[in-house]
Amino acid sequence: MFKKSFVNKKILIYGLGLSGNSCLKYLYKNNNVKVYDDNIKIKNKFNKKYFLSKKQILKLKFDYVVLSPGIDIKTCYLKNYLSKNLKKIITELDIFYLSYPYNKKITITGTNGKSTTCQMLYNILKLKNLDVRLVGNIGNSPLKEKKIKRKTIFIIEASSYQIFYNKYFKTDYAAILNLNIDHLERHKNINVYAQAKIKLISDQEINKLSFIEKDNIIINKNILKKKIKSKIIKITYNKINYFKTKIHNRYLLDKNNLNNIHFVYKISKIFKTSNYKIFKSLNSFKGLKFRKQIILDKPKLKIINDSKSTSFSSTNGLLTTYRNIYWIVGGKFKKRDRFTLEKKYHKNIKAYIIGFDKKYFINQLKNKIKFKYCKYLKNAVLTLKKDIKNDQRDKIILFSPAAASFDQFKNFEHRGYCFNYLIKKNDFNRK
Repeated sequence: MFKKSFVNKKILIYGLGLSGNSCLKYLYKNNNVKVYDDNIKIKNKFNKKYFLSKKQILKLKFDYVVLSPGIDIKTCYLKNYLSKNLKKIITELDIFYLSYPYNKKITITGTNGKSTTCQMLYNILKLKNLDVRLVGNIGNSPLKEKKIKRKTIFIIEASSYQIFYNKYFKTDYAAILNLNIDHLERHKNINVYAQAKIKLISDQEINKLSFIEKDNIIINKNILKKKIKSKIIKITYNKINYFKTKIHNRYLLDKNNLNNIHFVYKISKIFKTSNYKIFKSLNSFKGLKFRKQIILDKPKLKIINDSKSTSFSSTNGLLTTYRNIYWIVGGKFKKRDRFTLEKKYHKNIKAYIIGFDKKYFINQLKNKIKFKYCKYLKNAVLTLKKDIKNDQRDKIILFSPAAASFDQFKNFEHRGYCFNYLIKKNDFNRK
């Protein structure tokens, strides 16, 4: 299938981020490949000779247009060209699937917790000595993997952006962990967002398995609009108390992680994994950087770096897990995101708002929890340091912005590193 599809073809790769560059390096030897990016500054020594201008592209015909996940066909520079060539659009995941159609694939999507869930499942299957690869948004690009055998299993983290334009990609096991308001700047409304996620399931073949939340109204409503061939397994969170008796890992005891562990547990059992190996792996899990990461844990003070949080829903699990929280929140707000934390938790929290979207976050928190507007992360850290000085109770400093980072930082990693630097610089370890 691969030789038939991707040899001696004329291919345009649109978008030269991690995905686009991986596709270029994978395809250029056997095809006539050209590339384009809205940002021409992204040219480098390797891709320069393949780079075309917009005018050049409009004069050419291609067999395929490989679209990077970050490209929105409705707003990008080549939107008119793409609208005329929709049938030619494919993705990195399509190329990957046609390269390895017979390998088992576990694909995980959802609004919150995808990376952590993929990593937990990967660790468990590795403990069984299976040849398993972690790819997609986490780990390598799937096209960079080497020494692939028939028994190699792929665990793929996929965003709605990656799924939306797929034409060929199919997965043996699909999981939609959860669905909350997110990415509406691209998808416009929650139902379109849900359909993008559900495409992962509707593209599956018969006898494959998919996992969704039983009580997620949006997913269940929208999945009825599709012809589903796979077997749907609906997850209920009935094992939380059982997991709490088996899991002694401080990284995994918040509500969001406990919910997602239900998916991990169910999929692990399909691969005949014993409870002993599941919980051994979970209890040794170290957590991922900037995802609910505990960077300081001492008597009376715990500091958590959750810079990955870009919505209120991703933060709520931590806000309901701890008490006496000093919460740094703010950044570039997500369209239609709302602070919906139950009132009974409000008294446990004092917020320090950062970022340029001051009005939005103040409107979300006012008359609910106490807050101060600090604008910059540095100011927030210094302000709360003074506030906790005379607080003799057990307390949590929670950096979980519930917003995108692009107003003041390059990305969530940059934001997370800055927070760690400020904590170290201000010597919280002595407090």
